[in-house]
Formats: sequence, C-alpha cells, structure tokens
Amino acid sequence: MRRGVGPWFYVDRVQTDYFLCRGVESELEVSVAVANSGELQLELIQPRNDASSAFTEFLDAGHDGAQRVAYWTEDFQRLYDNALSLGYTVTQEGSIGGEHGRFAYLDTEHDHGTAIEICDISGPTGPFFSDIRDAAANWDGTDPIRRRR
Repeated sequence: MRRGVGPWFYVDRVQTDYFLCRGVESELEVSVAVANSGELQLELIQPRNDASSAFTEFLDAGHDGAQRVAYWTEDFQRLYDNALSLGYTVTQEGSIGGEHGRFAYLDTEHDHGTAIEICDISGPTGPFFSDIRDAAANWDGTDPIRRRR
C-alpha cells in the first residue's frame, strides 16, 4: 500500500450557490484539488479571477502556504452562531450544494496566523469528503488526479 497524499480530486470551477466576501456578493471563481493523507485532508485552491475573497486577500498580502484550518460539523448553524457570539467576524461565506453545504471563514489570521473555516458536512460535502478519505486509504498510486464536477 502506498503512503502519502493522494489521489487528488480536481474540480476545475467550483460552483457556489452564493458567495459573500465581507458581506458583499462576489463572483468568485476557483479551482480546487482535494486529497487525504490518512485522516488529514489537504485542499489546494487556485483563484481564477480577481473577485474579492479571503484567498485573493491572502495572496495580495504576500502570503503563501497554509491559509486556513477547517473544522467540519453536522451542526453548522450552532457553530456559526457560537463563533459570532465569541466575537469572531466572518471574512467570507457561501454554500455549495444547497443549505447543508454552507461554509464560513472566520477572521482569525491576526490571532492564530491562519483563518478558521467551518464547513457543514451534513449535506453533499460529507459523503464527498468520506469518498476522498476512503480513496486515499486504498490508493495504490494509480490515477493520481481524478476530475470531479
């Protein structure tokens, strides 16, 4: 069995239901590649336009490397509300695949050096992430890049 990271699941253009950066609609276009190494999931994000986003802010500030750490939840609204009650502000948020595909990035870079993402896995994202983890567990090194829509 091969150890490491992979296979990578590539989405050329992520389709969001909506996307807001600092509360304002943004026409974000990104490509992503997602893979696991054991239980750790890695996500590479490539902005495809100059639309406002935490990604472009990060790059425009001259940063590279890890931009965020993500936490998954099946109780997104509770975690979202709790974060706001603790004084966190939302840098960007949106949805992929319906109301149970919400995500939000909390503005914690100044406190922690990286942003915190919270992601709802009670909808289609949960099975997608499970499929990626399972593919990594059984990966023999073949077919390292797999396209998804």
